[in-house]
Amino acid sequence: MEGKKRKKKNFQVQNIVATASLKVKVPLSKLVKSYVNTEYNPEQFPGLVLRIKKPKSAVLVFSSGNLVCTGTKSVKQVNEVIKQVIKHLRKIGIVVKEKPKIEVQNIVASGFINMRINLNELALMLENTEYEPEQFPGLVYKLEEPNATFLLFTNGKLVCTGTKNRKELEEAMKTLLKRVREIKRGK
Repeated sequence: MEGKKRKKKNFQVQNIVATASLKVKVPLSKLVKSYVNTEYNPEQFPGLVLRIKKPKSAVLVFSSGNLVCTGTKSVKQVNEVIKQVIKHLRKIGIVVKEKPKIEVQNIVASGFINMRINLNELALMLENTEYEPEQFPGLVYKLEEPNATFLLFTNGKLVCTGTKNRKELEEAMKTLLKRVREIKRGK
């Protein structure tokens, strides 16, 4: 790739929250007895927490067959985790006949913009912001299109949440960067 400059991404996915339905009932008390890495306390919470070591994640399993997967860093990893859950259910006699439809609910990414940010100025110039430095050192900025919420810090570091796919995440980052640059230039 000589001659071409590779563009470095200014964000990294830290967590994906995804849901799926297995469309079968799951006997949680049977599952907790057969799998070591589980937590199940039905008096406190109706779901069972199943921890997967690789890729490191946690899956909430409900008796309805609904799943909530957290901790993965890609949709590919979400698919791997769901396959592992199905494989384990087979071992206790639960057969999942349909491939579950996986829906990403939220992507959490961390990143940076290569500039120092005046949060007071941003709070005044941008709509949909919350900034109370006495309570929290970051500015909360809600973007409507695409739907995303940012935590911004003076050193340029940020956290983005609320997007549902990579395209939305990239678009939200571009929009944020454009708006911050416009404010820095005095537009």
